[in-house]
Amino acid sequence: MLFRQYMHTNPIPIAASYLFGCGSKASGVVVDPLQEEIDFYMEEAKRLGMNIEYVIDTHLHADHISGGLSLAEKSEAKYVLHGSADTDYDFTAVEDGEELMAGNTKLTFLHTPGHTPEHLSILVTDTTRGDDPWFVLTGHTLMVGDAGRTELATSLEEGAGNLYESLQKITSLDDHIELYPGAFSGSVCGRKLSGKPASTVGFEKRFNHALQMKNKDEFIKYMTEDVPPQPENFKETRKTNQGK
Repeated sequence: MLFRQYMHTNPIPIAASYLFGCGSKASGVVVDPLQEEIDFYMEEAKRLGMNIEYVIDTHLHADHISGGLSLAEKSEAKYVLHGSADTDYDFTAVEDGEELMAGNTKLTFLHTPGHTPEHLSILVTDTTRGDDPWFVLTGHTLMVGDAGRTELATSLEEGAGNLYESLQKITSLDDHIELYPGAFSGSVCGRKLSGKPASTVGFEKRFNHALQMKNKDEFIKYMTEDVPPQPENFKETRKTNQGK
């Protein structure tokens, strides 16, 4: 498997995007691409000898303009979102537990609402190495050090309640599974985020601030306190990403 993580910083938003997939069958996947970097992903895929078959957004972003639809059109890939995504354009819809194959790389989708209602996490397996998953891309659901904010697409309390349930899904994964988030320290989409943009499920279970709450009520209280400033023009940005 080929795997690349790209850390984007100012002057564009703090974000992480990914290019990975099956090198032997030249089958690539791009996750959470930024609009400003479309040519970069195309060049990287060419350099790595990969054809981009799937472009996936873990959610409809509110802090930056997604390059997902544009990159999918330019690379002739399928653009993937959770089936509940509210958009004015067509996309390839996936549901909780659904799988896609990119060569020998298996993607299993987990519906993990909370940060946004349509949020996806992606459990990835390199089938040439074994049947068990290797890593999970968690978007803005569970990041290194904290969880994603919950009021950009719904109410703060409703989002926090949904996020609590989604975190149970992620923390039920094996401790050794690597965890790669959609943002890191400096992002407005979380509070106590680490500058280290990778971890494991087990390490986050032990040390992530958001995972130390004893029950759902305590978690909701935690998530509704000390909320960071909202991204500038976040409602308009999300609408743009919805094609509205």
